[in-house]
Amino acid sequence: MRERFWEHFSLGELNRKEWEALCDGCGQCCLMREKGNTEVTVYGVACPLLDMDTVRCSDYENRQEKMPHCHQLSASNVPRYHWLPDTCAYRRLHFGLPLPAWHPLLTGSRERMRKKGIKVNRYSLPASAVPRRHMRRHVIARIPIRVE
Repeated sequence: MRERFWEHFSLGELNRKEWEALCDGCGQCCLMREKGNTEVTVYGVACPLLDMDTVRCSDYENRQEKMPHCHQLSASNVPRYHWLPDTCAYRRLHFGLPLPAWHPLLTGSRERMRKKGIKVNRYSLPASAVPRRHMRRHVIARIPIRVE
């Protein structure tokens, strides 16, 4: 990877390894969501493919086929995912903001992230633990849909 690539290149100029390195591994994009007409409801329930111990997709290469609602970010579609957290490196770089001080690319490890409680495995449940009929009990956010 190029040194401090996130400061020198746009999202569209990153190679695959750099793109993947931007992901801090928080898992917030792997929480179950439901899109309505006016808002996106976010549940404290993780995608069935999210490994709750590592907070990584258990089948990253095949996730699109296995989970049709999985979102594949790209340099061109990042702005459409307004529900991504403000700490998301892809959103931050798209909007010209620096990485958070705890980001693993800056600190060299995920330890500061863990200490700050950034990862979803501290507050979310695996999909297998929540029957579909009980999802409403696990709403953690309702985000208005922005018209762009």
